[in-house]
Amino acid sequence: MLGRRRRVLMAAGIGMLTACGESASTGSVAGRSDATPASTPEPRELVLLVASSLTDAFTEMGDDFPRQAGAAGVKLTFNFGASSLLRTQLEQGAPADVFVSADTIQMDQAVKAGLLDGTPQVFVRNRLVVVLPRENRAGVLTLADLAKPGLKVVTTPRDVPVGNYTRQALEKMAADGQFGVGLDQRVLANVVSEEANVRQVVTKVQLGEADAGVVYASDVTPRVAPEVRVIDIPDRFNTVAEYPIGVTKQTKAPATARRFVEYVRGPAGQAILKKHNFIPLA
Repeated sequence: MLGRRRRVLMAAGIGMLTACGESASTGSVAGRSDATPASTPEPRELVLLVASSLTDAFTEMGDDFPRQAGAAGVKLTFNFGASSLLRTQLEQGAPADVFVSADTIQMDQAVKAGLLDGTPQVFVRNRLVVVLPRENRAGVLTLADLAKPGLKVVTTPRDVPVGNYTRQALEKMAADGQFGVGLDQRVLANVVSEEANVRQVVTKVQLGEADAGVVYASDVTPRVAPEVRVIDIPDRFNTVAEYPIGVTKQTKAPATARRFVEYVRGPAGQAILKKHNFIPLA
């Protein structure tokens, strides 16, 4: 009888231990989440480093993009400036989700520095024109007049895209017999200041602080046009500027950044760029 009772008690104890073990195990599973945690939503803001010649067009896009499907509530914050300066800022750790350059040189350097995610894409083109103050007191009538002694010309440093394009155009003119040998050097000898970006070149000419400057066709905006005269640069001398756009590796909103790139290259973005005198993608 005693032996039987001992066996019953032992069985009961084992059962209790088993139950406790199952309870502890169950508690451990309950305390540990095996489910995949929900992904953190992307920030609803993009910071963009954008070439200054795109100021008006991208400002308009800043209002239009949030109206697109899937982009409701997205805020775009722009930092406009010379492409070379923006690329340097990106290299130094400036926060940005998207980099937009006015030439492939600065974008290629950003790619080599490992700053971009994926391959940048050209999204628009531009061409050069000469702008003069409306009064045109210096009497500039032709491209050859840019070499007149004493003329005050403004441009940008060569590492700024428009400054590089300007020098390329002048070199093409200098190689043409109608302008005479050394036209490029004679024009550059007239440069009285090198501005930080193309918008500052436009401002100098508008204010009459310079007699001429080479800028993009898109810089002759409806606001600027009444205050300047324009001399076209024929295609054989002109340099077509290609603008690439890329998503940075540091972005915390990669899907939204890529959606913006698609928007810029799509019908809505291209329509805005065309409206601002850029040459849209074919």
